[in-house]
Amino acid sequence: MSLKLGTPSIPSHSYYAQGPNIPFEHTIIHDMSQIIPTAEPFFFLGDPSKPACLLIHGFTGTPKEMRWMGEFLNQQGYTCLGIRLTGHATDPEDMIRSRWTDWAASVEDGYSLLRGLTDNIFLMGLSMGGVLALLMSTRLNVRGVVAMSTPYKLPDDPRLRHIELIAKAVSFMPKNNDEPGASWFDKEAWKDHISYPQNPVRSIGELNKLLKEMRTALPQINVPVLLMHSKNDTYVLPENMELIYADLSNVMDKTKLYITESSHVIPRDASRERVFRSALEFIQRIQS
Repeated sequence: MSLKLGTPSIPSHSYYAQGPNIPFEHTIIHDMSQIIPTAEPFFFLGDPSKPACLLIHGFTGTPKEMRWMGEFLNQQGYTCLGIRLTGHATDPEDMIRSRWTDWAASVEDGYSLLRGLTDNIFLMGLSMGGVLALLMSTRLNVRGVVAMSTPYKLPDDPRLRHIELIAKAVSFMPKNNDEPGASWFDKEAWKDHISYPQNPVRSIGELNKLLKEMRTALPQINVPVLLMHSKNDTYVLPENMELIYADLSNVMDKTKLYITESSHVIPRDASRERVFRSALEFIQRIQS
């Protein structure tokens, strides 16, 4: 994962939208609501005879990243629940207080809610959401996993060994050195994309712990897995998919699919239709 630990800085907590055209009133937390407008979790009820899909967003992201995918799958008759991971889509300070076990518990909560409708559940995650989907497939009874833009490990950086100590002095670090939105192919989709603008340092350490848990779990996974990654991803490099695929040693049905003309956030960028249809075909094949 090419998450760069750049020059420390502390962002304004009134700015949450990654794109430049979010109205100002959508970039602050109102007294009446903690969740950033348009970034709420979602639930779309489908045909109860079909499997349900639990959609998991990424690190510093929001359920909005997965909403279009949920809408597409729901149009095909599938119940879709897009959860909000603890500490996300509110205020960066909330994320700093969260631990990787809280994020895993958020997935388990969503799974438990869907179990009230069906025993046939697919986990679908983007980036860290893919990490959680893979890990939790060894702890929950699921039919399969779709993991998108998923990291295998963080880049080697000596600061990772001291990340908790650094976090006591520095709260935030830049995500990378690129111009905001530079990697996106669909610039209109980028304009209303929402995520925390910088990475909470303490949360980088929690992500690193979560990745270790996932790597330990990969050989234990025994359900079908679809991995998707953009060849143009400069945030989590494509070789991460190859490393995950190689460690799925106990998975008889595993597929890797490269996407082009897309940034890291493949469920929202230009090639999203191919992503959606590939996930749909995977579900249909597994459930048949």
